[in-house]
Amino acid sequence: MAHLRSRRRLALAVPVVLSLTASLGFLPSAASAAPRAQSAARTADAPTLAYVVNTRTDPHTIASVQRAIGAAGGTVVVTYDRIGVIVVHSANPDFGRQMRAVRGVQSAGATRTAPLSASGTTDEGAVQYLSKAEAAKVEQASQASQASAGDTEPLEADQWDLRAIGADRAAKIDPGSRNVTVAVIDTGVDDTHPDIAPNFSPGQSANCVSGKADTTYGSWRPVDADHYHGTHVAGEIAAARNGIGVAGVAPGVKVAGITVAQPDAGQLFYPESVVCAFVFAADHGVEITNNSYYVDPWLYNCLDDPDQKAIVDAVNRAQLYAQSRGTLNVAAAGNSNDDLDSDALTDGSSPDDSTPVNRTVDPHKCFDVPTQMPGVVTVSAVGVKGAKSYYSSYGAGVIDVAAPGGDKYQIPDTPSKNGRILSTLPNNQYGFLQGTSMATPHVAAVAALLKSAHPHANPAELQALLKAQADNPGCPAGPYDGNGDGVVDATCVGGKRVNGFYGFGIVNALDAVTR
Repeated sequence: MAHLRSRRRLALAVPVVLSLTASLGFLPSAASAAPRAQSAARTADAPTLAYVVNTRTDPHTIASVQRAIGAAGGTVVVTYDRIGVIVVHSANPDFGRQMRAVRGVQSAGATRTAPLSASGTTDEGAVQYLSKAEAAKVEQASQASQASAGDTEPLEADQWDLRAIGADRAAKIDPGSRNVTVAVIDTGVDDTHPDIAPNFSPGQSANCVSGKADTTYGSWRPVDADHYHGTHVAGEIAAARNGIGVAGVAPGVKVAGITVAQPDAGQLFYPESVVCAFVFAADHGVEITNNSYYVDPWLYNCLDDPDQKAIVDAVNRAQLYAQSRGTLNVAAAGNSNDDLDSDALTDGSSPDDSTPVNRTVDPHKCFDVPTQMPGVVTVSAVGVKGAKSYYSSYGAGVIDVAAPGGDKYQIPDTPSKNGRILSTLPNNQYGFLQGTSMATPHVAAVAALLKSAHPHANPAELQALLKAQADNPGCPAGPYDGNGDGVVDATCVGGKRVNGFYGFGIVNALDAVTR
């Protein structure tokens, strides 16, 4: 199985290796120019590309821009008039430049560098499935504990992450309200899984791959078992305590699925799909969104590039709209072990839908989208020892909170001795993944518990509550060597209250329901 690109596309989890994360930013100068020169929109055969055109939101301007789109050889796919974002397809290689010159257009650009019919590749890792023998061993251990406890799930003995943040104890006090829904914006959610079905909300689920929401029943499901990421995330959040398999951090809340990953092997998360997802979630009463990805095709979107600037603008408008409707957005920091507060980063993976080029980006001008957008909760990952996971990106002033995401170098005292995160997979299966993609749903679930306890809290208040209940271990006493090879891998900046590794601290489900 794939891990959905280490930190690039989905900020996902590292199946058994890494995970994905999305990132965007603006390159400081010529850095972004080189990738643009290679855009498929500039090729002689003029392939059809997808664009976002961002305008003022008054009806007159939108109507005028729509006419200009047609005149420039574009076809409108959908118009999000409340945020002034228009999704367009065009084979005109000069479409973006022409639209940027139109009165009322504030930004416009291609959302990909490959034609609509093309697909990218993915550097996925392999999911570690829980074998029948391992499952039997875990279940045996759980049965032994059930003799005294009587209320653990069959595979819960391997869920060290629940115990690490007190989620097992929190569930006995308050498992969360069914008036709260967490939408998993991802590769799709298998709502037929017996651990997910009891808490799934089909009315708040959709497929946004085209940039326009498809609410056909079942459209949110993964196209195949390789699109497992979203199902794993959903189980971490709200797998029911029903005597089957595993338990989620907030087993009493509802979970929805909004599919944004392309259905091919590349599983790319393009901007128009993510815009659709945020707007859909906001308009359908979703309280929290989980974003374990980064928006393709750029790991970092730089504002000095007109295409990347348009991507940042469109996604930011959508996520801010969601916030304005009461939705808290939670996103993964990424699995590149990047210091997001550094002076410069190297990106050799973008664009990931055509030919990547090496570029240097300024993380203060180029952003990982959506995790570095204003108001979004940015999440780093820790292992069973409570230390930063070796792959997790970090950064003073960037990370808000941390949560268990797994770490193969931090070994738990569990039946499987597996330091990754165990959760649900399509086709009634279970498996281990690691990554900031796995840490993020822990935070989204704790936020759901807080929303259950404080139903009138707005997104800003929820974020403040998340930070207030987190437990901060402080920066490591000595040099940080995450993989134990004797080389310093990262430097933590900050103090006991807030720092670059853990932000305000590691979330605590028990505190969320008792304070």
